Amino acid sequence: MAVHGAWILILVTLMSIWCVEPKYIIYNTTSKIVPGKLNVHLVAHTHDDVGWLKTVDQYYVGSNNSIQGACVQNVLDSIVPALLADKNRKFIYVEQAFFQRWWRDQSETVQETVKRLINSGQLELINGGMCMHDEAAPHYIDMIDQTTLGHRFIKQEFNITPRIGWQIDPFGHSAVQAYLLSAEVGFDSLFFARIDYQDRAKRKDEKSLEVVWRGSKSLGSSSQIFAGAFPENYEPPSNFYYEVNDDSPIVQDNMELFDYNVPQRVNEFVAAALSQANITRTNHVMWTMGTDFKYQYAHTWFRQMDKFIHYVNQDGRVNALYSTPSIYTDAKYATNEAWPLKTDDYFPYADRINAYWTGYFTSRPALKGYVRTMSGYYLAARQLEFLKGRSKAGPNTDYLADALALAQHHDAVSGTSKQHVANDYAKRLSIGYEEAAKVVETSLASITRSSSKTDSGNKVTMFQQCLLLNISYCPSSEVDLSNGKNLVVVVYNPLGWKREDIIRIPVIDGNVIVKDHRGNEIESQLVPLLNASLAIRNYYSMAYLGKFPSVTPKYWLAFSASAPPLGLNTYFISSGKQKATAAPSKNQVVYSSKEKQKDVIEVGPGDLKLVFSAKQRKLIGYINSRTKVKETVRQSYSFYTGATDIKQASGAYIFLPNGTNSLKPDHQALTVLRGPILDEVHQRINSWIYQITRVYKGKEHAEFEFIIRNYRKDWNLDVNQPVAGNYYPINLGMYVKDDDKELSVLVDRSMGGASIKDGELELMLHRRLLHDDGRGVAEALNETVCVQNKCSGLTIVGKYYLRIDPLGEAAKWRRSFGQEIYSPFLLAFTQQEGDGWTNSHVSSFSGIDPSYVLPDNVAMITLQELDNGQVLLRLAHLYEVGEDKDLSVMASVQLKKVFAHKKINKVTEMSLSANQGRVEMEKKRLVWKVKGSPEEVPKVVRGGPVDPAALVVELAPMEIRTFVIDFN
Repeated sequence: MAVHGAWILILVTLMSIWCVEPKYIIYNTTSKIVPGKLNVHLVAHTHDDVGWLKTVDQYYVGSNNSIQGACVQNVLDSIVPALLADKNRKFIYVEQAFFQRWWRDQSETVQETVKRLINSGQLELINGGMCMHDEAAPHYIDMIDQTTLGHRFIKQEFNITPRIGWQIDPFGHSAVQAYLLSAEVGFDSLFFARIDYQDRAKRKDEKSLEVVWRGSKSLGSSSQIFAGAFPENYEPPSNFYYEVNDDSPIVQDNMELFDYNVPQRVNEFVAAALSQANITRTNHVMWTMGTDFKYQYAHTWFRQMDKFIHYVNQDGRVNALYSTPSIYTDAKYATNEAWPLKTDDYFPYADRINAYWTGYFTSRPALKGYVRTMSGYYLAARQLEFLKGRSKAGPNTDYLADALALAQHHDAVSGTSKQHVANDYAKRLSIGYEEAAKVVETSLASITRSSSKTDSGNKVTMFQQCLLLNISYCPSSEVDLSNGKNLVVVVYNPLGWKREDIIRIPVIDGNVIVKDHRGNEIESQLVPLLNASLAIRNYYSMAYLGKFPSVTPKYWLAFSASAPPLGLNTYFISSGKQKATAAPSKNQVVYSSKEKQKDVIEVGPGDLKLVFSAKQRKLIGYINSRTKVKETVRQSYSFYTGATDIKQASGAYIFLPNGTNSLKPDHQALTVLRGPILDEVHQRINSWIYQITRVYKGKEHAEFEFIIRNYRKDWNLDVNQPVAGNYYPINLGMYVKDDDKELSVLVDRSMGGASIKDGELELMLHRRLLHDDGRGVAEALNETVCVQNKCSGLTIVGKYYLRIDPLGEAAKWRRSFGQEIYSPFLLAFTQQEGDGWTNSHVSSFSGIDPSYVLPDNVAMITLQELDNGQVLLRLAHLYEVGEDKDLSVMASVQLKKVFAHKKINKVTEMSLSANQGRVEMEKKRLVWKVKGSPEEVPKVVRGGPVDPAALVVELAPMEIRTFVIDFN
């Protein structure tokens, strides 16, 4: 009976449940901003890296999930029905590299639905670049280009312009991002997450997480922006995560079921909101409801947010609403609050004690160098594409544009992805280069073809290029000229100034002479190709191409070449007897510490002399006879051993050294090669570092080429906390000065640098580490190259440049030569029988009026023909206010002379990303109050409107102006 009675009890209970009437709850999500209440803006978002642990395509389609369960296709597929289910729901999306992939996959019906969601404000595209670029390693031109690529697509497809900067994951933030990539593209605000943990704590206390960021000394308040750092990161508050299988408590609001928790969850929501309000000005706080690759099943998030909005607003203590950063920004602006002022960077970034994210400034230096090389190449290729005329059917520069855009991602050029992902970025750049190279070669063939001198039946010239000159490999120049052929070298100058530089190409025979485009023999020099360079050449040509070179060149052939602005000159190399001054055999001197030779060696064929000690085999002095600068200089190589502590290791992101170690040079000779054009000093620092120092006639800087093999050894040292917190990203260069001199160093790629002691500059050239630093990559930074199943550490061949000037005179070299480093001469090669080239081809050409050059303080950073035949032009003033006494002034550019070969019909000034008119953008700009600032802010001088008749562009210091030009 007892058992029978128990069953009766259960049956009665179940029957009582079955008898409950069904209750469908309609959640009230219509809430808007309520004045006088704390408004909690719920911003639904996903952060989708365009490559990190998986490649961009793997992330998109959801493959390789053994590494990470992430599928962006699912995110975007899931968002559309979730938004359609409730017109009050909102979502923001950022990465255009993914969105555009997805958009191309959709039917017209889905596309029309998405357009309606965007037009209604339910789906907002923010930031709008192809990726969320890094802010330390990319060149500013690359940041502009990748942003433009995304912004123009959004404008063309949806006729909207993104309003918000959303740089939530880069590892520290640059003032350039604030004024250039935010204010100058028309953003109303900029939001980010990663600032130093101590800075964040201080800002919480002061309620200064949100500021007005005035990032440019030159452009001042005209390019300031409202900027907000999140209280912790870009994720929801603790216990408010709702992806499938997340463990945050849901809102269980069915009172007939167990675990009903509405009051508890409402109380937790209100407590979290009030906590954030205590560190935020005004009665508006933003909750970032999402994180990496979330919303793959969007309903799980929106279901809970619907409930929170419904029940929190019934409770009434705070007001919760679906929002976007645009709505949040407008709400902040409407309060008329005065905000603290910020003017400098948010670098360096540490997320906790002893964890400075300054290692990535140098991580993967080969990728950083490749990206920088391709960036300069892309600029030149677009110019040549314009000069010839863009082909819709043939090759174009679009693939390289996409590959470079992806490479600016904060886990790409930063060097913080897994190795297979870094390989993917490099592969895309390689494919893009191959396509763009066809554009360059066909454009040069078209430009050099002379309609007045050639028969229509003549073959089109086939040009070749040499991307691997950095490893002394150039099949196009390593040819036998004894049969009477000429090697034709076309030298294209992408800069807007006439330019002269030294060309160095490998040749197999020393019996060669060089003639200019007029047929005059010019001075040249043969420099022996020594074993260190040949070893790199043989090993890496095998690694890159799968084969050893078929010939071995004996020399570098060096000669001085010049080219007009956006123009070319042609040089001819043929068999012939070198002048005695250029013969290499008599100009090579080996200095050994064991020999009793002159201790002081002066090197340099011109005004600049570097002084070396033969006995110590190192640089000791710098003399410029023109500027009367004479200075003691010391150069040395050191290495930091990475910390391996269980709590924090040094890794791809984090620089945590375990002491500093100076490298003593091996007891090997110092080799000096002299000639009329350049002198070289070769130094074997040790078994894995080799350096070539070059001083050129006519140049007042020294060039240091370093070859560093990625060496690794375990060291037993006491743990010490040195200099990581003083490292900064070095994108162009760095300098130190005293009361009468400036020492400047420029670099060929992004790297980390510091000035730890007065009068010293330090560059980190390479990194290899044993351990992961625990920030998500789960892979040690250990780059290797394998040839025939044998792997060794990756070797880096790079350059940096040094110059010492009288105080106040160095900026011109830094700015002008910095442009030459970024945009080197573009070389193309072909062969010609005899001397017939000048009779059938154009040997010299200028893309602008031959009598005109751009001002010394202005660079043309974009010249690109668009799909519709219009031309995109960007001009940049290179100097800050007060940087140079002569060049920090208003400059002007005559467009009629820049486009002397075309007739301009219309010039429209645009925002930096070319997605809206400049005038329209300025009309919409929000003017923020700054705390403690006078009501009348000093007026910033900018270039005036372009007169349609005169067509002259004015540029104030640091101003970049963007135009779309229509031609007749």
